[in-house]
Amino acid sequence: MQAGEEILQRIITNVIDPGLRVIFTLGLFLFIWGIVEFLWGVKNGEASQKGKDHMVYGLLGMLIMVSVYGIIALIVNSFGLDVASTDVSRVQNSLPASPF
Repeated sequence: MQAGEEILQRIITNVIDPGLRVIFTLGLFLFIWGIVEFLWGVKNGEASQKGKDHMVYGLLGMLIMVSVYGIIALIVNSFGLDVASTDVSRVQNSLPASPF
């Protein structure tokens, strides 16, 4: 059972969490781009439906990613997994690298 939990921890830590962050960031950029498009259309005297659509899609994308992150946290907490801990028992006498 311990091996399965460790594999699940590694998948969540190394695959799912970075993927969620990237997709959330893309949603944020899409939202900001929608604001820019909308304001550019207002500047030119026309309402930009494309900008509004991008803002809505960006918000929906961010909402979905926050929901997925919450579902994963619910699963992790339900099964009592500890994904925040890092196994450093095999590391001996390690020091951070010197910048010089």
